[in-house]
Amino acid sequence: MIAALGSGVAVAAVHDVRDMSATVTGIALNLAALLFFVTMDTTGKLLAANYPVAQLAFVRFVFHVLFVALAIRLLTGSIPWRTKALGMQMVRSLCLVVSSLFFISGLVYLPLADATAVGFASPMLTVALAAVLLGEKVGPRRWAGVTIGLVGVLVALRPPFLTGGPLPHWSILLPLANAVFYALYQILTRKLAAIDDPRTTILYTGVAGALMLALVQPFIWQWPGTSGPLPAGWVWFGLIALGFLGASGHGLLVLAFSRVQASLLAPIAYTQLIWATLASALVFGHMPDRFTLIGAAIIALGGVLVAWPQRPRQEASP
Repeated sequence: MIAALGSGVAVAAVHDVRDMSATVTGIALNLAALLFFVTMDTTGKLLAANYPVAQLAFVRFVFHVLFVALAIRLLTGSIPWRTKALGMQMVRSLCLVVSSLFFISGLVYLPLADATAVGFASPMLTVALAAVLLGEKVGPRRWAGVTIGLVGVLVALRPPFLTGGPLPHWSILLPLANAVFYALYQILTRKLAAIDDPRTTILYTGVAGALMLALVQPFIWQWPGTSGPLPAGWVWFGLIALGFLGASGHGLLVLAFSRVQASLLAPIAYTQLIWATLASALVFGHMPDRFTLIGAAIIALGGVLVAWPQRPRQEASP
């Protein structure tokens, strides 16, 4: 009996250690993914000062396809191109293209921390759109989170009735437009999850985006090294890095969510606001003002309320 109990305790301890190890690994992978995304945004802001936004987005999607296709091929032995919803895949990809163009355009005018803070309106908008377009049930707590998050966005937008000054520069609306289209992208991602293989959806994300943006490249393309102070080699390195960082960041997120519950990782996502603030200060010398910091904190609070899992209702005992 004692031996059996001892064995059971040992097995339970092993399971606890494994669970803890998986949790730590998942959190580390999530943090690494967020660091990749901030590095990608920082690289995009550096390049956007001298090269067309649509060119940067095009190169990012092209290398995204190459990296993702290679990874899927190596891991699964095949590349699942066949889709049951080509139209929806294209519309979803178009939403991501437009979202990317708005965000990178915003980086041309705005500090990285400001653009990132306003862009984090997306999770709240996704919840609201899911209730309207998908008929998902959203409880009072999540609606409260949506409201709080949007108040934070309003603070970050610096309206005159809060600042006592003039209207902010029009470019502050660019990351907000990015958030709207990214929320639509998320909604279509949810719908496609029940239709297509996730690997197919990941592939079409880059393929459709690259094809759409390829149409305008003959009119806007600037060869690396012909604009700005950076030599061609460094510009090509930055362009390839955009695709690598984006594809790798999404891959790390998939691995993180395979190890840890989404409710645990969701609050950690808002540490991206911290990394973006540090990058904005260290790389570009942009120190966020109180409206950015307060708005980001309110947005993070609203996001945590939205992401926190709801308790299942207990049925009354007879």
